[in-house]
Amino acid sequence: MLTSAYSAGLFGIDGYVVTVECNAYSELPSFEIVGLPDAAVKEAKQRVQAAALNSSYMLPALAVTVNLAPADVKKEGSAYDLAILISLLKLSGVVPVSTDLESCCFIGELSFSGAVRPVRGVLPMVMAARDGGKRHIFVPEANAAEAAVVEGVSVYGVADVSQTVRHLTGEETIAPHPAEIPDLSSLYATNLDFADVKGQEMAKRAMEIAAAGGHNILLIGPPGSGKSMLAKRLPTILPPMTFEEALVTTKIHSVSGLLPEGRSLVSCRPFRSPHHTLSAPSLVGGGKVPTPGEISIANNGVLFLDELPEFPKNVSESLRQPLEDGKVTVTRTAGRVTFPSSFMLVAAMNPCKCGYFGSKARPCTCKREDIKRYLSKISGPLLDRIDIQVELPALDYADLSRKDVGESSAAVRERVIRAREVAVKRLFESGLTCNAMMQSSHIREFCKTDSSGDAILKRAFDSMGMSARGYDRILRVARTIADLDGSEAIGARHVAEAVQLRSLDRKYW
Repeated sequence: MLTSAYSAGLFGIDGYVVTVECNAYSELPSFEIVGLPDAAVKEAKQRVQAAALNSSYMLPALAVTVNLAPADVKKEGSAYDLAILISLLKLSGVVPVSTDLESCCFIGELSFSGAVRPVRGVLPMVMAARDGGKRHIFVPEANAAEAAVVEGVSVYGVADVSQTVRHLTGEETIAPHPAEIPDLSSLYATNLDFADVKGQEMAKRAMEIAAAGGHNILLIGPPGSGKSMLAKRLPTILPPMTFEEALVTTKIHSVSGLLPEGRSLVSCRPFRSPHHTLSAPSLVGGGKVPTPGEISIANNGVLFLDELPEFPKNVSESLRQPLEDGKVTVTRTAGRVTFPSSFMLVAAMNPCKCGYFGSKARPCTCKREDIKRYLSKISGPLLDRIDIQVELPALDYADLSRKDVGESSAAVRERVIRAREVAVKRLFESGLTCNAMMQSSHIREFCKTDSSGDAILKRAFDSMGMSARGYDRILRVARTIADLDGSEAIGARHVAEAVQLRSLDRKYW
């Protein structure tokens, strides 16, 4: 006898429909799972049998083979448990054979008690099930809010096996979980505010420009100058995510197991600050079956690398291609996966090992060779991909003792949103959302300077030994400064400020 049910699996951050086929033979009782299962899937045998027994359901005393199709794709995790059990219960007659399961999809891990436990990656799995023609999706109660975001399906949050079976047999009706879309305009971490930052007006201006254009930024300064403080407050001045951005970010967080229980969407732009001891696969993604790294978890948000020279060079250099393309492709024996990685990079560093090179607060104790070796950990190609470089001087007593409160994040955010709206309108046909994403063709069309601005740019190009990439990035930053200024034309002052914000490589490198 043959029965089938449907579940869903994950590959990368995308889901796919899995057909769970159960075939029974009149032989000595046995239970086998085929279809390239990993260890967790093979162990479903024990979970399914215990869940059925403790829910007072009898499984057929036959030789049972469960096939997970497509059989040429590696199956990982425990999300198939519920579908396997429903298929077996249909085989034993607990779920009537006449019950139509073609439009149903079952996702969830089983406990020995019969409870349905939450699993990772429910959002992309439900999206795949919908695209595969499934209209009734059964998921763990803890994942119901996340799954209900998907339009065009009825999502049922189930607590245990008994509740699911009673719904399928008509003894009980489970109401579909309502879609709960959070407020995407809420501020990130409201206990953080730019008003807390004393002094550093130039750095604050640079952060505003970076936020308005989505530009990468490097902060250089001695310890205690406010680099980390500024970086942690950058998300508070970024514009709110669109629904499409929130959906992609939520998929990544769901697959990575970072979505809080009961949360439907990631409502604020992510802020990731990995320690400098992380490996390259942890940063860009990896594993036997590729999983997202920090740059993908930070998609549509901020990746903060504090003490940039302390990161192993192979780790920091692995950022070069994702910074340029906004995506990263990871190839492993299990296959090739492309993850989105459109993030803002904020890097912070001291000017030398002791931290006080060029500082008036304390003398530097490093030798010239040590300073050169320390700075050489940051390569020219990586620096070339950072649009804005700003130096933070040590704060003096006058700055720290000021009683007046600086400008709030809310006020800065209003200007950033206005500038972003101008950029989105300009780039609408290209599908781009900020100036930092502009390619050469867009720069030629939208970043034309007047004669005085062109003269400043030419002098900077000749004196700074600028690369073609550096030239384009200065024009992108100048375009953002003009947008903040409410100017359609890029003038001399816009170009001059953009050049000033990209001149530290001459001083340090």
